[in-house]
Amino acid sequence: MTVRVFIVDDHELFRSGVRSELQDDLEIVGDAGTVGEAIAGIRELEPEVVLLDVHMPAGGGLAVIEAIRADLPEVRFLALSVSDAAEDVIGVIRAGARGYVTKSIAPEELHAAVRRIHDGDAVFSPRLAGFVLDAFLTEPTTPIDPELDHLSPREREVLRFIARGYSYKEVGTELGISVKTVETHVSAVLRKLQLSSRYELSRWAVDHSIV
Repeated sequence: MTVRVFIVDDHELFRSGVRSELQDDLEIVGDAGTVGEAIAGIRELEPEVVLLDVHMPAGGGLAVIEAIRADLPEVRFLALSVSDAAEDVIGVIRAGARGYVTKSIAPEELHAAVRRIHDGDAVFSPRLAGFVLDAFLTEPTTPIDPELDHLSPREREVLRFIARGYSYKEVGTELGISVKTVETHVSAVLRKLQLSSRYELSRWAVDHSIV
């Protein structure tokens, strides 16, 4: 299935490179080099996924997300930045981005990340996700949460790994269980917490400071 993608970056050469790498299998509907151009272009073209640079003049990626989210909540944002600083990642995720990858990402990994974002997943490298989610912790111990009482110890383990951006296969390897078993646990967690996607699961884990 074709995914409609819009690229936002203030370096024309970089935008051209990303377009060249992705256009064979994804539909690049447009690109922009400024915040104003990005907001106008996204509103006009209504892409499904926006690849978004974080650091640009006039507010950067945050300004784009904040301008679009209210009018076009179905548009999904994937931050693509040279920075892996916690404050940058946390800022765009809180604003509504579904993932954050650095510009050192391999073309095939970026392609896969766009499709995962389109499908509703949250996308981070395990290292980056763990670092960022740890930054949300404000207390030394996990507060008692009645919603967690509905989850088994194994479901809590799976929840932690999924929230950190691990794939089902990676979770299975870490816990010594099959991918099918991981899928079963994820389905149970989503049902018990009344959530509908891995993205919502990750946000829930951050909000409840359990990662």
